Amino acid sequence: MIKIAIIGGGSWGTALAIALSRSSRRHRLTLWAHSAEIVEMLSVRRVNEIYLPDFELPAEVEVTGGLEKALTGADIVLGVMPSAHAREIYHAMSPFAGPDSVFVSATKGLEPDTHARISEVIAEELSLNSSSRIAVLSGPSFAYEVAAGDPTAVVLASAVATLASEIQEELSGPRFRLYTNDDVIGAEIAGAVKNVIAIAAGICTGLELGTNAVAALVTRGLAEMTRLAVALGGRRETLSGLAGLGDLILTATGELSRNRSVGIELGKGRELKEILGSTRRVAEGVGSAAATLELARRAQVEMPITEQVHTVLAAGRVTRDAIRELMERRLKQE
Repeated sequence: MIKIAIIGGGSWGTALAIALSRSSRRHRLTLWAHSAEIVEMLSVRRVNEIYLPDFELPAEVEVTGGLEKALTGADIVLGVMPSAHAREIYHAMSPFAGPDSVFVSATKGLEPDTHARISEVIAEELSLNSSSRIAVLSGPSFAYEVAAGDPTAVVLASAVATLASEIQEELSGPRFRLYTNDDVIGAEIAGAVKNVIAIAAGICTGLELGTNAVAALVTRGLAEMTRLAVALGGRRETLSGLAGLGDLILTATGELSRNRSVGIELGKGRELKEILGSTRRVAEGVGSAAATLELARRAQVEMPITEQVHTVLAAGRVTRDAIRELMERRLKQE
C-alpha cells in the first residue's frame, strides 16, 4: 500500500488529506503539522477548527507532529507549507527523507529571500541532483471546495513523464482530477504570480472601480505572468491552461481567495499590517510580490501591475494612485 505524507496542517494540507481519503486506491495517509495546537486538535477532535473548521478529518488519516514519523516509509511526500517556511521545513526533513520517496510541491509561491521556486528549494535541501523525484501540484483549487468534494481539476507537473503519470494515478479521485504537464517552471511561476495579480484585482474591487477594471487587470496580468514564465524557460501554453489562466481566474475573482481579500481591504484603505494581523491564514502574494519583481528585473521583463502591487505592499503607496499610474502608462499595442 502506498504511503502519502502530507507536510503542512493548514487549510490546503487538511483539504488534500480529506480528498485523498476518497480515492478509489487505498493509501496510508499521514498529515504532519508544525503547530502542537493543530496536531492535538486534529488528533482529538478531528477538525481543523483554525484553518478548515467545517470538515471532519477521516479516521484513517494519521496525524503527527514528528517529521520522522511522517516520512518513514513515505512513497509520496506532499509539501503544503507556506513558501516562507519551505526551506526550513525541507531542511528539517532531509535526515528522514527516504531514498526512493518522491516530493510533490503544492506550495504556490516563491522563496522571499532567494526568489527561488520551491522545486529548486527541494532539490537544494534534499540534495537531489536531478528532477526525477520532484513534481509540482498547481491549478484552481480552493481548499474549502476540495474538502467539500466539489469537482476540481489541477495540474501535476514533472520533467519526467513516467513520474507525472504515476503520481497522477495515485492522487486522482472521483472529484479530484489531475492533468499531467512537463513544464515545472511554467506551473510554478503561474502559481506564484497569480497571487500577486489577485491582490491587484482585489484592490480594484475594494476601490469599487467596476468589473471592466477587474477584467482588464486580470487579462493584462495574465500577459505579465506569461512574459515572465517564458523568459525563465516555461511554455506559453502552460499559462493558458489550468495552472495559469484557470488559477488566475479563481484567485482574482473567487470569494474564497485570501489574496483577493487582502487586495479588497487595501483598496478600502486599511493598512497591510492590520490586515495580516487579523488572520492566521497566509496570502502568498504578499511575500511573492518582491520576489516576482526581482525575477522580472533579472530577466528584463516588464511587469507594471506587479510593480504597482509591490509599491503598495512595501512602500504603502495609495492604492488609487497605483491604479491611476497603470491607466496613464504610455499607450501601446496589446
